[in-house]
Amino acid sequence: MSFPDLLPTLTSAMPDLRGRLLGNEGLAALTWFRVGGPAQVLFTPADEDDLAYFLARLPQDIPVYPIGVGSNLIVRDGGVPGVVIRLSPRGFGEAKADGDTVRAGTAALDKRVAETAAAANISGLEFYFGIPGSIGGALRMNAGANGGETKDVLVEARGVTRAGDIRTFSNADMKFVYRNSGVEDGVIFTSALYRGRISDPEAIRARMAEVQNHRETAQPIREKTGGSTFKNPAGHSAWKLIDVAGLRGFRVGGAQVSEMHCNFLINTGDATGHDIETLGETVRTKVKETSGIELHWEIKRIGINGRA
Repeated sequence: MSFPDLLPTLTSAMPDLRGRLLGNEGLAALTWFRVGGPAQVLFTPADEDDLAYFLARLPQDIPVYPIGVGSNLIVRDGGVPGVVIRLSPRGFGEAKADGDTVRAGTAALDKRVAETAAAANISGLEFYFGIPGSIGGALRMNAGANGGETKDVLVEARGVTRAGDIRTFSNADMKFVYRNSGVEDGVIFTSALYRGRISDPEAIRARMAEVQNHRETAQPIREKTGGSTFKNPAGHSAWKLIDVAGLRGFRVGGAQVSEMHCNFLINTGDATGHDIETLGETVRTKVKETSGIELHWEIKRIGINGRA
């Protein structure tokens, strides 16, 4: 499907915009699942000021959806009405160490931030080496792995509100909880400041090797997937609940529960967004039936149902 053309309205209201605006732009190639319909508008801002300028002049009734590298995202087949904002590495991808701190743009990959810290002998951020996303998503979701979480190392984050105001958020302001933050949804994060500890470089590298080995041996990282699908319920592992429900390898259309790790869904080649989301909801239903425990999505889902 295609959406009404918003570009003339936006370009006339924003004569000094420096970023890139595209209409009815496909999103499947921007997600790890490789599924989904188009964005009514896809905006790639030049920098933080350009993003603030855009949001300040965007009509309030037009919805906004920020996306990162698409590693934890299902785009539905009907596409996404409104504006999808994707921060590019060119304007938001820098990562620099200074003493025991690392400052990173939110388009920087989590893995790159871990590497930047390690190169400066800063420990505490090794867990990021095993998270296949970018810093923006890590802030929004309090990303964590292998015993570490974003909340443990973040000093502050910067972001732009839906009204176009640039704000700084302390760690307390982020209101972190398990796999989420309490900052209003309209804020688009632009950078983060982390603090670790100066430590032995060999110990840091050894920890990163541990993290990488765990990913390669326990997760289907070479498949079209979206990472961990469901949050772990208190006192339980989501993958174990799914396995006990007999769903290892279960399929809906071209979507499958991974044989390697039951909390990963994969696109076997011809899945649609509908296949993947239906598979996830089927898993939730069957786990509730067998264990009485309700699984909650960790993967984000945006857009409308239907066929692209």
